[in-house]
Amino acid sequence: MAHEDSRARLIAELQHAYSGELAAGHAYRGHWRSVRDAGERERIRTIEDEEWHHRRLVGEMLEGLGSGPRPLRELVFLLIGRTLGLLCHVVGWFLPMYGAGKLERRNVGEYEDAARYALGCGHPELVDCLLTMAEVEWEHEHYFRAKVEGHPWTRLFPLWPPLPAKEAIRGAGSPGRPQAGGSSSVAGGALVPERMEE
Repeated sequence: MAHEDSRARLIAELQHAYSGELAAGHAYRGHWRSVRDAGERERIRTIEDEEWHHRRLVGEMLEGLGSGPRPLRELVFLLIGRTLGLLCHVVGWFLPMYGAGKLERRNVGEYEDAARYALGCGHPELVDCLLTMAEVEWEHEHYFRAKVEGHPWTRLFPLWPPLPAKEAIRGAGSPGRPQAGGSSSVAGGALVPERMEE
């Protein structure tokens, strides 16, 4: 992948992640307020805090690249997040847990892709932070998957394919969504084989 192409892809990925974290923050705020179990409320509230932290980090990366968020995307994702947060109060327990896990699975791959693009455009200093965020998103997915596994409704809503172990993010091969482009994946600053399509 050419340097400029990697840079453009990195900025686009970060803009998507920045707005996605906005939606996630608002959705999780509604989610933790909708559950009754004290342990679930605390864990989901912590996840909300981590999503806001990721948004701050991604915003700093965009600024460092001389870019910023896309205003229309920000508005759309704000509305999505607030709507999902409200729906958590009316759709019951299962669907918010299921939806959160499925979305978090995708987020792992998005941060991995961003790390690959960062390396490809000469910004290796961003790689560790991006992979750390991928690891946190892995933990989120793991939590929500564990919550819905074995639930009777998974007969109607099949579980998404499981992620490899978290160590794979920095090891040989990496989890997440299908490879967005190029011929290699990044882990710990080194090039490793690209992710296989699901």
